[in-house]
Amino acid sequence: MRGKRSKQYRKLMEQYCMTFGFREAYQVLVDAEMVEDACRFKMDLTAGLERTVHGKVKPMITQCEIRKLYEKKNEPGIRDAIELAKNYERRRCGHHPDQYPKPLSTLECLSSVVDPKQSGQNKHRYVVASQSQEVRRALRGVRAVPLIYIKRSVMILEPMADDSAEVRMREEKAKFRAELKKNPNKKRKREDNEEKESEDDDVEEGGAKLETAADKKKKKYGGVKEPNPLSVKKSKKSPQQLEEERRRKEKEQPKEGDDKPKKKRRRRAKGATAGNEEGSAAENGAGDAGSDGNE
Repeated sequence: MRGKRSKQYRKLMEQYCMTFGFREAYQVLVDAEMVEDACRFKMDLTAGLERTVHGKVKPMITQCEIRKLYEKKNEPGIRDAIELAKNYERRRCGHHPDQYPKPLSTLECLSSVVDPKQSGQNKHRYVVASQSQEVRRALRGVRAVPLIYIKRSVMILEPMADDSAEVRMREEKAKFRAELKKNPNKKRKREDNEEKESEDDDVEEGGAKLETAADKKKKKYGGVKEPNPLSVKKSKKSPQQLEEERRRKEKEQPKEGDDKPKKKRRRRAKGATAGNEEGSAAENGAGDAGSDGNE
């Protein structure tokens, strides 16, 4: 069985259990044609039913259906079907051979067992496994009847009928409303408890300020979220704003005269300065002597 279909069947049977009170082991009514097809496809009918409904099953067959198999006992392959049907629990349908020499049709027999009072309800919570389309079409009108059939050696559980789905929706809404009426302040109490817990955490951490319940802002769910600032495109500035920014930068920049660094004087060594002074004195003396000779 495919995983997706298996999950759908498990979920569907859970809905039957919660809404209509089905429970394991499920009572499965099988007809003669279903037993014949299971033998023809060499299927383990009980194991296939358990895989389909995801639980233990109790296969049952009515008196009329077992009589149909005995009438065809000379046909090939029917002996195996009869032996298989003998292992199932016999469900009394009330159609005795004395009153009904010939067995009733599958539709009449199963309908009398599932809904004997014609009230449109599956009182005893039967699961019907039938190969007859006529039977399945008729039992869809009875609420809470899971229908199973075999198609190409694959066992299929039909979706819930419209009448059963409507009943399930009504009951779920009724339960929801009853819960709201029962605990109208349940949500408010939960919010108060969360606020008290957060206050206790602030006190334990030694926070400087203790926030009261009235000062705290309630967290809003479902509000409009702010966009991611990294993904938002920056707004373009107008020419007037650009001009104002340029003027502000020019005012902040210092003047050119202030920007020029002052030149540092290089200090000369003492020996070099003394030699330079003697040389300059000698030059001055020689110059004086030359000037006296010329005179």
